[in-house]
Amino acid sequence: MFDTDSYLKKLGYSGPLEPTPQLLRTLHKLHLMKVPFDNSLNAGRGLDIWEYVDIDVDETFDAVITGGRGGVCHELSGLFRNLLTRLGFDVAVMAAGVRMANGEFGPEMEHMLHVVRFGEERWLVDVGFAGPSFLEPLRLAAGQEQEQYGCTYRLDAEDGHWTLNRRPLEGAWEVVYRLPDVVRELSDWRGDATLREYARELNSAVTLIRGRAFATGQLTLIGKRLITVAQGRQQIRVLVKPADYDNAVESILVTEI
Repeated sequence: MFDTDSYLKKLGYSGPLEPTPQLLRTLHKLHLMKVPFDNSLNAGRGLDIWEYVDIDVDETFDAVITGGRGGVCHELSGLFRNLLTRLGFDVAVMAAGVRMANGEFGPEMEHMLHVVRFGEERWLVDVGFAGPSFLEPLRLAAGQEQEQYGCTYRLDAEDGHWTLNRRPLEGAWEVVYRLPDVVRELSDWRGDATLREYARELNSAVTLIRGRAFATGQLTLIGKRLITVAQGRQQIRVLVKPADYDNAVESILVTEI
């Protein structure tokens, strides 16, 4: 059963609860550290990966927050949205198409994230991305470079879309995803033919993805590639030895760090 106090205890937070930008930054980072991304259940969901984005909050809370398993974007984002809403934040649901290896973008409804408003300011919130990303919310401000723990982020605005760009400390700019500046309803995902076809493609080559943050960076396991970002320095290691891979698969879910 969803319980705000238990949620905050899971995140390790016991401070003031006034809905401020500082609280949002703190909870966002703690969530990425304490509640890992894990897509291992997706293979059993077939073509219905996105059919249940309107999560059963109590059931998902019991499995993820109380039970300790990881989750995918709509589970993690859905739980966090409920927490923020109950704390008094102004939260809007958004969607994005993730940049693929060939430079194209996935369907616009592929990834769920949120925007939180404070007066005239809006902040991008994303605790469910399957890869290295920002640890604290980003201000929706066109062209403004925003540095976090050695990585730099920039949001470009064009034709009603925002494009998120990321640059590690010793690397080049890379596009992460593109999102229309449109507030979504959870019902928008149900029965989307584009997403079902995309799920068909994903299911043809299921890749395990697990990830979580730590104080100054992130760990992300994509197949056999372990991506470590620490103080902005990004390293990719291919885990050839089965023992190394098995250790990464298990240890990346250990959030008591």
